[in-house]
Amino acid sequence: MNKGVPAGISPVEDDSFRKVVEWAPTAMVMVDETGRIVLINAMAERIFGYSREELLGEPVEKLVPERFAENHPGYRAGYAVDPQPRPMGIGRELYGRRRDGSEFPVEIGLKPLETGGGFRVLATIVDITGRKRLEERFRRVVEYAPNAMVMIDRDGLIVLVNAQTEQLFAYPREVLIGQRVEMLVPERLRAEHARFRGGFFASPQARPMGVGRDLYARRADGSEFAVEIGLNPIDTEDGVMVLASIVDITERLRQRENLENALREKTVLLNEVHHRVKNNLQVISSLLNLQAAQAGDASLRAMLTESQGRVRAMALTHQLLYERKDYTRMDFGEYLDRLAQLLLGSYRESGAHIVLRKIMPEEPQFLDFERAIPCGLAVNELVTNAFKHAFPDRRGGEVRLELHVGDGEYELVVADDGVGLPENFDPVNVNSLGLQLVALFAEQLGGRFTVEHGQGARFTLRFPCDPEPGRSS
Repeated sequence: MNKGVPAGISPVEDDSFRKVVEWAPTAMVMVDETGRIVLINAMAERIFGYSREELLGEPVEKLVPERFAENHPGYRAGYAVDPQPRPMGIGRELYGRRRDGSEFPVEIGLKPLETGGGFRVLATIVDITGRKRLEERFRRVVEYAPNAMVMIDRDGLIVLVNAQTEQLFAYPREVLIGQRVEMLVPERLRAEHARFRGGFFASPQARPMGVGRDLYARRADGSEFAVEIGLNPIDTEDGVMVLASIVDITERLRQRENLENALREKTVLLNEVHHRVKNNLQVISSLLNLQAAQAGDASLRAMLTESQGRVRAMALTHQLLYERKDYTRMDFGEYLDRLAQLLLGSYRESGAHIVLRKIMPEEPQFLDFERAIPCGLAVNELVTNAFKHAFPDRRGGEVRLELHVGDGEYELVVADDGVGLPENFDPVNVNSLGLQLVALFAEQLGGRFTVEHGQGARFTLRFPCDPEPGRSS
């Protein structure tokens, strides 16, 4: 009796065995020790295109492509020496041959049987054309991917690379296949990489590699370069493998460094510009102050002082931008608070009997630089106007500076409880330069300016929280 062949009842003579074979979902072919077909099932007829009458008694090589038929008897003889249940053709691609001569890829499992008629081999045959088609499609997708693609198995051995990998690492694929993936990793990082690789296979899921770490790869000449790597687990018949997508980010890092350098240079330049503008405006303010002190005419002195206040309001805008290092926006509430303190200081002596109260939102509100200056100038005009005209003869009272937010717009209010506006006051045809400027600033802000009579006066400037597209102040 041949080694490894179980003894017992002849399965060929067993009716139950024949029924199992006949209705099996895979093709099954049994051959005798001479290689002749003694049994086939319906699925074998279907995939090979022969009727069983055409196959029974024929050599099994009839189902093998002609280019392999010559060597097939030798493989059969080798199997008979040590017949064990196993796959056929390990390490080789197997093909079957149909009645019309066409070939198709197959997987074959072999099982030896001892029957009353002698030694038999039962072969199960699976047509893997669909699987091969998917594998080929997958290989094509990988091969023509725009990034380097490397597939490794659980042991870290490279099983597949594409053309971009060859180009990026300067290795031919023949050198890479079967080698450990660590050959593509800088030597100083290899031990660590093997540990990370083991961690990935312990919990395989699609993700970027090395989040929070700088990754580097190594070319054939030993040079290193920065990379980004995406990992995707792939289920295969040989177990889970990982497909790594590798992108050389050297140029991206160089461009980012250039951009960061340019940004630093721009920041330094903007710092210098705002610093110089602020200083120059302060110089202008000082010159106006000197000129006002020397002016003999009271009305001229008042006009110079008002101009000085406008310059100081603009200088404060640049001061806040310079302090916060943010040249796109500023804290609106802080700006109004600082401006109010500045105005109150300007009227410290003449306005000692006046209280300036500020009402601001609890949450910070931000205003872009382009609209900050007209807003500041408008507040300067209105608060200055209240200090000058609302409380004659050192009369006491209160000036309120309010900022409200609602319905997508700011409401900026300057109100007082002073003597109020003249009976014949016409906000449209007003002669005051200050109020004319406020109306102009409202137009620049895309808002509206209103005046209310009553106990004292109330001036309201409403404008959108976000600037209108294309509008420039």
